Amino acid sequence: MLDSTFSLLYPNGSETPGKRVNISDEVISELSLDYLMELKNSSLADYFTTDKAVIEYRMATVSDLMNNPTIVDTLKSVLTLLNDIIELRAIRGETEVAKNYLYSITEIELYIDIVARLAKGFQSVRDNVKSPAFIKLTKTVTELSESDYYKDLNKKLNELTAKVHDVKSITIGVNLDSEFRPTDAGVVSLNAEHFKSGKVIDKILRMDFKDGDYTCIAPLVPYNHSNTDNAKIAFSNAFNGAMNDIFKADVRQWRQLVQAYVLSNTDFLLRIMPEIEFLTKAQYMLLALKSRGLDLAVPEICDMDKREFSAVSLYNPAVALRVDAEMVKNDIDFDENAKIYVLTGPNRGGKSVITCAVGQIQALAQLGLPVPAKSAKISPVTAIYTHFPTDSGDTLEKGRLGEECARLNAIFDTVDKYSLVLLDESFSSTGSYEASYIASEVLTGFSIVGCRCLFSTHLHELSAKLDEINMRCREQGGVAIDTLVAGIKGAERSFEITRAKPDGKSYAKDIAEKFGLSYDKIMERVKNK
Repeated sequence: MLDSTFSLLYPNGSETPGKRVNISDEVISELSLDYLMELKNSSLADYFTTDKAVIEYRMATVSDLMNNPTIVDTLKSVLTLLNDIIELRAIRGETEVAKNYLYSITEIELYIDIVARLAKGFQSVRDNVKSPAFIKLTKTVTELSESDYYKDLNKKLNELTAKVHDVKSITIGVNLDSEFRPTDAGVVSLNAEHFKSGKVIDKILRMDFKDGDYTCIAPLVPYNHSNTDNAKIAFSNAFNGAMNDIFKADVRQWRQLVQAYVLSNTDFLLRIMPEIEFLTKAQYMLLALKSRGLDLAVPEICDMDKREFSAVSLYNPAVALRVDAEMVKNDIDFDENAKIYVLTGPNRGGKSVITCAVGQIQALAQLGLPVPAKSAKISPVTAIYTHFPTDSGDTLEKGRLGEECARLNAIFDTVDKYSLVLLDESFSSTGSYEASYIASEVLTGFSIVGCRCLFSTHLHELSAKLDEINMRCREQGGVAIDTLVAGIKGAERSFEITRAKPDGKSYAKDIAEKFGLSYDKIMERVKNK
């Protein structure tokens, strides 16, 4: 019997209460996590955890998947069969006894096939797997497939299916009224051979002696062809009644067999079905990144109290999978000198890309997966919040700025020092003076809370206020705020992020040059008229 507490994702069979992460479907979408891993049988939000033991358990499981790709082939084939079982159960409950019997047999055939595939697939890698999850699963399916009960089940199944498969046709007796209309019908016999089309004259003259008992005196006609409703009802009732009577005893015996053993094991496999899908989709994403020659690091998971986030050569995996260009990689470190960063730079200079990348690395680490970086040290967070541009319907009622402020107020209602907050071009709907003022108030609030925060913004003036903001924050025990700059070389964007003070004027000049709107370029056009 399979262990009902076994899980591919949780060392104790289930998630520890209170270890979940506050991350909404909207945040998952804004960070493109649903693009990286699109799940059908569960929500990605279900798998985020702050539990270090769970994360490390999954890391070992995923490591086995990456080192033994055939495991995924085995799991994918099992997923297909499990989906078949789900469909069978959906239609089996309200069917006639005979069909219920056939569907039950089919489910057991699928179950036996699943065990056989798992045993064969894991037998080939049993000496290579090192994770507790796959070591236990390999041992269990091997013992199960070699057990006497499994062999007896297989034998019994063959006997019962043979009985069903022997029925090739039925002989039906039909009573007619004086006008040769069917009045009632009944099954005369179950036959081990199919009937064949024939001709009246051949039957009368006895010219076709071979299999004469199963040769009709007229061509066979499809059941639904040219039959009245009454005829169809009479035929169906006669057939179903006879089949139900014949198989009723077998169904009773079969149900006892199923309920005693098979259903519990099948239910176990159905229970871990979402976990199988999660792991196979994760491996697909990781292999896609690896095939592009990109780094994948197993992060060092630090204690939550350290509020650690340090990544070397991180990149945005969603962008990496969408473009063929070489990825620009950057280092980000939320250290003691800065738990909050203000990221400035030119438009389309990579600010939004790197902001998403920080959230993606944090999220992937807390899913228990390798992260897109050369190395990383990460503490789990209790929540990931995003404040990105949106086309929310509230914009019409409140105005763009009002809608932005409402969303920020909602974040402040639940944010704590263990949270990660990502803001991208917030307050761009208002003037720079008002935007800078509101932004400085918001940053002060996040500093006092003590959360990690990355604020990507066009507000270069905000950086000039950071000394004043930091002084105010220190007085109230807040964390330090520093600046990052999205690099630009000449008129070209490098997408490199450096820890430095921004120079808004140089950005403006470079952008004007790039688009031909500098003073010199404009004068050239004016003079050439």
